[in-house]
Amino acid sequence: MEIVSTSFTHLYGTHHRWLLGLLRRRLNDRWDAADLAHDTFIRILNRPPVETDHLRQRSYLATIARGLCIDHWRRRQLEKAWLESLALCPEATQPSPEQRAIIVETLYEVDAMLARLPKKVSEAFLLAQLHGQPYKQIAEHLGVGERMVKKYMAQALLHCAILEAELDGMLVQ
Repeated sequence: MEIVSTSFTHLYGTHHRWLLGLLRRRLNDRWDAADLAHDTFIRILNRPPVETDHLRQRSYLATIARGLCIDHWRRRQLEKAWLESLALCPEATQPSPEQRAIIVETLYEVDAMLARLPKKVSEAFLLAQLHGQPYKQIAEHLGVGERMVKKYMAQALLHCAILEAELDGMLVQ
């Protein structure tokens, strides 16, 4: 374990400043950059690079950081859209800051879950849940039979149930 610790310390000491600069330029925010640099190195602890070459280590760090930036921007878009729709609601119905944080996290997790599903499955789910379309109309839109729409919905709902169990577990702990 000491070898991993020593190599991680060396990797961090060698590349942290560079990675922080890269993220500052990409995000235009030093606090977000510091958070994502930290998250990048946390990921490295779980999956250390096998390469010892300086340039390949930086490439590995940049790849992880790029993925984290995409997640960050996606989360911000979701949060912005939700806050815009929330602004249309009466102030008396506004959730507390804690509830807002939980809702934004849940939205992000649902979005990530939908992104992992096959395209037609997520599209069928969104058409049914957000647009209230009946299965027959969804089937026509997707160019499949109603039976296939039922299978798509069962698959999406199964993933929703799994996600709900995971989120319940996070909230209980």
